[in-house]
Amino acid sequence: MTRSPLAALAGAVSSPNAPAFPHSAGQWKTELLSGLTVALALVPEAVAFSFVAGVNPLVGLYAAFLVGLITAVIGGRPGMISGATGALAVVMVSLVAQHGVEYLFAAVLLMGLIQVLAGVFRLGKFIRLVPHPVMLGFVNGLAIVIGLAQLEQFHDPAGEGWLSGLPLILMLALTALTMLIIWGTPKVTKAIPAPLAGILVTALIVIALGLPVPRVGDLADISGGLPQLHIPMVPFTLETLWIILPYSVILAAIGLLESLLTLNLVGEITGKRGGASQECVAQGLANLTCGVFGAMGGCAMIGQSMINVSSGGRTRVAAASAAIFLLCFILFAAPLIAQIPLAALVGVMFMVVIGTFAWNTFRVMRRVPRVDAIVIVLVTIVTVLTDLATAVVIGVIVSALAYAWQNATRIGARTYRTPEGAKVYKVQGPLFFGSTDGFSELFQVESDPSLVIVDFEHSRVADQSALAAIEAMAARYETAGKRLQLRHLSQDCHALLRRAGQLVVESDDDPVYGVAVDYDVQPGALGGGH
Repeated sequence: MTRSPLAALAGAVSSPNAPAFPHSAGQWKTELLSGLTVALALVPEAVAFSFVAGVNPLVGLYAAFLVGLITAVIGGRPGMISGATGALAVVMVSLVAQHGVEYLFAAVLLMGLIQVLAGVFRLGKFIRLVPHPVMLGFVNGLAIVIGLAQLEQFHDPAGEGWLSGLPLILMLALTALTMLIIWGTPKVTKAIPAPLAGILVTALIVIALGLPVPRVGDLADISGGLPQLHIPMVPFTLETLWIILPYSVILAAIGLLESLLTLNLVGEITGKRGGASQECVAQGLANLTCGVFGAMGGCAMIGQSMINVSSGGRTRVAAASAAIFLLCFILFAAPLIAQIPLAALVGVMFMVVIGTFAWNTFRVMRRVPRVDAIVIVLVTIVTVLTDLATAVVIGVIVSALAYAWQNATRIGARTYRTPEGAKVYKVQGPLFFGSTDGFSELFQVESDPSLVIVDFEHSRVADQSALAAIEAMAARYETAGKRLQLRHLSQDCHALLRRAGQLVVESDDDPVYGVAVDYDVQPGALGGGH
């Protein structure tokens, strides 16, 4: 039985406590070759995303180097790859078009600061609120987006249309050849990463035969120098802040979502947690650096992380070496890298798509609740049509509403009479904003005896709406002139209930839990109830 792609990713990427360096010469070789493979795949991605954002290709390449290196060294999960991404580029294009690239650098700088603060205040922990169906939809949507992005390479570099005739046949054949080599290499040898073998063999065939197919050099000239310190040339005024702030917030949110979802997916399958706040800080410092070195910023890349893992990358060395190799391409090897056929890199990314997409989704959707299946499909579609942040927010909202509705119908009560003639309501199910109407309908005030006992042993008071419902119920019995006792409420409820507080009967087996309200509110300060 084959492992799922996410299991392979999670199993291969080590925990935050994993060794930072390889422990043998053989593993050093594997890590470095894995980094080289990732670097080769990063080149066309960074160039393409630069075009999407409307900036010079070197702006994207420098971002891939800076973000990749910094997050590799101090990120929350060794083995993850970060760089310039399309999810951020589609947001940046509007800012660049309206105000210029200098405002982009300022926005990336502020974006990094927001992300660092998110890490300092440990906001990364809230990523655990993202349900698994949303994560599954995110992975599948991202795989489709990666696949669709590769279709751009089938455009004719000399014109505006698609490749046709012999160039198209050659492009498809070489792409298929690369995929075949990647599939077959592990069956023959593990001395060289399969994606690297696919790139090298295909490139040698194209160069040796002089085949007329698009190459990396057709995209752009990637030669350049070291990134230079470059303070954004914008007015340091409130007007500038109001221009860049919305973009910075959106970029920071999307960047952290994509990074933390990748981190969370890995942790969920391996059963290991942690590293979220560390990753927030690492992403923030990386983007702060991009902002002052003239780069477009970035975040985690699940596609490149999959390449790294499948190539044998396990420690921080692989990710760091990928960034360093990328810089070496820019400084020294641009003419050589320019000769690599795009078909080879497209083949690698198509294999990433196949490995990233959770193919067991179709089987899972027949077994999970219908709402979860809808969420998986919804998040996948929205990720493809809009962006990751919108998809995740919609998925979380739909999941939360579905959960609230399901729990709202679970409220009920078992009733019986005591020998003394009192009627007991043993409330069952969670009491929260969604179930307060059902809770109120449980009680028959007019026909109940003079003494009524409401037992919350098998219930839980969850929020302020629940407390208000208890207050309202107590008021109804008070108006009817009947005695009411409330049992098995937490001390939290004792303190926050106003009118009903005097009716609470304390016992040694009262539950202990907090109520999700503002504890600074004094009892009685909420007027009609709390």
